[in-house]
Amino acid sequence: MILESLDSAVVPAADRFGWWCELVGRDTAPTRISSDHHDDFRAGLGLVRMGAVRLSLLSMPAIRSERTPKLIRRSDPEAYELCLILGSDMWLEQRRSDARVGAGDLLLWDTSQPFDGRGLGGGPEQLSRAIIVHIPRTALPLPEARINDLLARRMPTDSGMGTLLAGFLRGALHQADGSATAAGEGGSGVWSPGDAVRLGSVVLELCTAFLAQRMDASAVLRPESRREVLLHRMLDFIERNLADPGLTPVLVAAHHHVSVRYLHQIFQGQELTAAAWIRRRRLQRCQADLVNPLYRCRPVHAIGRRWGFPQPAEFSRAFRASYGMSPSEYRALGATAPEA
Repeated sequence: MILESLDSAVVPAADRFGWWCELVGRDTAPTRISSDHHDDFRAGLGLVRMGAVRLSLLSMPAIRSERTPKLIRRSDPEAYELCLILGSDMWLEQRRSDARVGAGDLLLWDTSQPFDGRGLGGGPEQLSRAIIVHIPRTALPLPEARINDLLARRMPTDSGMGTLLAGFLRGALHQADGSATAAGEGGSGVWSPGDAVRLGSVVLELCTAFLAQRMDASAVLRPESRREVLLHRMLDFIERNLADPGLTPVLVAAHHHVSVRYLHQIFQGQELTAAAWIRRRRLQRCQADLVNPLYRCRPVHAIGRRWGFPQPAEFSRAFRASYGMSPSEYRALGATAPEA
């Protein structure tokens, strides 16, 4: 399972706060946590493992979280934590800098240095919510001194790389949740373990590019990093245009102002070519719709047309080649075929 979801509701009320503190200490780093809501602490934590990086989705009432020199000496994962605020303001102080941030902002801190942070939500009806990307310090190819300048500073995501990164993080959690749900229902899910590792690489490259842009240090990015960012932009464009029958590698290259030859170079390190990736994602969308109760009465050919297969015969051939059965047979069997 890609997504592991934990909720304090499964723990007796009197034990919830202690359970949460222990969970956060394991997931991120040991911190000293206090809250006015400790008597009945309503909180949740979702975990997504993506190779070198991990994502956490946190929801919690107002808290204070302090990482002290003593706690750092006791245990340090040596990681940068890049946090996307989803709801209710948060405040953080580190290295004599402090910032109050709100929904849509990004905030960075370092587990190897003391900090004082606060989730400024209310009680159970007004939880703080955030996505945290856990990045090993050794995996971030940027000068440490320049990264220190970004700690505890508000970084909006309303333009440029910030918009791209925030959108990807939200989408990754949504896809992970769908993968876990499908796996729990006996399906194959959206992600394979290999997909998760590859997406983790994209997350790391996007975080690197965003932070480099913030420090105006794009020149220090490896050429591979720039290619990874371009690859993600292409994959995102493909995902948003799967329904267009005219979506081809030529169209993708033109939209990103590169040659088709360079597009193929970008995809060389991937498991699939650009054309094969488009085909796989279309078929996976069809696969999901065929067993979705909401589309039970929708004809098979309409599902194919919805995801870029205007000709029923073409859709049937492509589906059978990938799943070993026709779309109608797949629907009747209830999604027991392997993932394409």
